[in-house]
Amino acid sequence: MKEYKYKINGNLYKVTIGDIEDNIAHVEVNGTHYQVEMEKPAKAPVVKPVVRPTSTAPAAPTTQVVKPATPSGGKSGVKSPLPGVILEIKVNVGDTVKKGQTIIILEAMKMENNINADKDGKITAINVNKGDSVLEGTDLVIIE
Repeated sequence: MKEYKYKINGNLYKVTIGDIEDNIAHVEVNGTHYQVEMEKPAKAPVVKPVVRPTSTAPAAPTTQVVKPATPSGGKSGVKSPLPGVILEIKVNVGDTVKKGQTIIILEAMKMENNINADKDGKITAINVNKGDSVLEGTDLVIIE
């Protein structure tokens, strides 16, 4: 088992490479497990897997990286469609939203992206703050 620490765009990633079976490497990134498929079966104990992390721990107080929340029963999270930085949060906890209403503006790949509500409901939690870096799949807000 090998452990590595990477700093990418100011965000710290702790990567642990576990067992390698055929061409599948068992990888853990900041506590989240992944099965990484490699092009050829590994023949040496040192492997350079392609890792696409979906969760991170906070790196610094100024630029917090948000960990994806676990969805719970009757509630659904509006997820980040791609990695980026939160520019604006247009709703507050307790607000009622309609499907398609813009709730967050996310900067990704030097473009501003509107993140819209996926259903009608009430905002029960906002899991990010303005300026946070988020990864793809991160629950941004919870709508009940």
